[in-house]
Amino acid sequence: MKKNNNLITLDDFIDKEYGQKGTPKRDKFEQGFSEFRLGVLIYEARKAKGMTQTQLADKCGTTKAYISKVENDVKDVRVATLRKIIEEGLGGRLELSIKL
Repeated sequence: MKKNNNLITLDDFIDKEYGQKGTPKRDKFEQGFSEFRLGVLIYEARKAKGMTQTQLADKCGTTKAYISKVENDVKDVRVATLRKIIEEGLGGRLELSIKL
């Protein structure tokens, strides 16, 4: 098999495109990724429970459209609403942390 010398690691690509950790451009990228990841985590948890967006919305007192927007990173979500989605809707527990 022929080796492709044009390949780089994902970490090297991110460093090249967004700069080193701690730079404004990199910080903005990582914040956006974290927000995107939250939607994916909710989507995966909902699917693992075998629930539709409508079922989740009904359980936590919101709308299917709102759940869709959260899962697709279109909507900012308040912590109180996030807690309802996780705890009341999915039966999980929300854990937050602050890293300095």
